[in-house]
Amino acid sequence: MSTLTRRFEQNPIIRKEDIRPSQSGLIIECVLNPGVFKFKDKLWLILRVAERPKQDGEMITFPVMSVSGELEILKFSKNDPQLDLSDSRYVKVNGSTFLSTISHLRLWCSDDGIHFYEPTDINPIIYGAGPLETFGIEDCRVCQIGDTYHLTFTQVSEHGVGVGLMSTRDWKSFDKKGMILPPHNKDCALFDEKINGAYFCLHRPSGIDLGGNFIWLSSSPDLVHWGNHLCIAHTRKGMWDSARVGAGASPIKTEEGWLAIYHGADAQHRYSLGAILMDLQDPSKILARSSRPLLEPETDYEKNGFFGNVVFTNGHTVDGDVITMYYGASDEVICGATLHISDILADRKTYA
Repeated sequence: MSTLTRRFEQNPIIRKEDIRPSQSGLIIECVLNPGVFKFKDKLWLILRVAERPKQDGEMITFPVMSVSGELEILKFSKNDPQLDLSDSRYVKVNGSTFLSTISHLRLWCSDDGIHFYEPTDINPIIYGAGPLETFGIEDCRVCQIGDTYHLTFTQVSEHGVGVGLMSTRDWKSFDKKGMILPPHNKDCALFDEKINGAYFCLHRPSGIDLGGNFIWLSSSPDLVHWGNHLCIAHTRKGMWDSARVGAGASPIKTEEGWLAIYHGADAQHRYSLGAILMDLQDPSKILARSSRPLLEPETDYEKNGFFGNVVFTNGHTVDGDVITMYYGASDEVICGATLHISDILADRKTYA
C-alpha cells in the first residue's frame, strides 16, 4: 500500500447508478475515467458513460451509432458458435469485433470537489458523430490554455481507435478538429504550455508483433499537426506496468521537471498509477519513474466491477503542492484522492 496517496473518505463519489441513461431503452453499464477542469467557479468532471440495452433472453444486444447519428441495436444469438464474450468489453462474432457498450461524454459539476451533480444551464451530454465515432467517444482529457479548453479523447469505430480533438470556451459550442492521431492510438495528454515555442503531448500508439503499448512524446505548431515522435517510456518486464502504459492528465510543471501521473497494467490486466518526471526543457528525457505504484486496486470498489482491478485517471487539479486526482475504479465508480508533489519528488528511492 502506498503511503503517498490518500483516498477520499467519501469514495466512491459517483456510482453508475447515479447516472441517468441518455435515452429510453438503454441502461448504464459503466461510468469511468473522468477528465477534470474548472469553469464558472465550479469543479467539473467530464465522465465517460457506457450504455447498452438490458440483456435478457437468448440474444446478445449492443449499440452502434450510424454515420448519420442514429443509434442502432445489433443482435446475435448467444448460441452462435462464432460468438466470443470472453472479455466483457468486447463482442467478437464471425471474425468482427464490436464494443459491448457505446460511450459518450457526460458533464457533472461540484461546488466542493466532492459532491457532484448534473448541470442544468448547459447540455451535459456530448455524443460521438460521423464515421470515425460510430462505436463511441471515450476517456476525455481537458487541457486549458489561456481561456480555451482543449479536449483530447478516443474516437472508436470499425476503422480503428484514434485521438480526436475539439476545443471550447463556453462548453456550449465546440470547434471540432477531427482525428489528430490515427489508429491505433489513445491516451493523449496535452502539456498546458509551450516548450521552446512548440506544443507537446504524450500519447500511446500500439505496436503489433513489433513494439508495444508504450508512451510517446510528440510536438506540434498548432495542436493539430503532430510530429517529432519519440518513444519515451516502455513497459517493464516483471513489474506493475509490464503489459501497457499510458498517460493520465496534463503533466504538472514543477521546479524539478514535468511530473506526469500515468497508468500501467500487468499481464493480468491489473491497472495501477505511477509517475514519471521529464526534463523541463526537453521532456523526452526521463529523469525518474515510479518503481512502485502511487495507487493500486486495493479497496472493494477498485477490485470488483464491470472490469475489476482497475484504477485509471484522466484528470486532476493542482493547488500549490497538492494534487487532487479523480479516477475511475473497476469501470463502475468515480473516486478521488490527494497527493503531494513534494512527497512524490522526495520519494526517489522508489524511482527507477
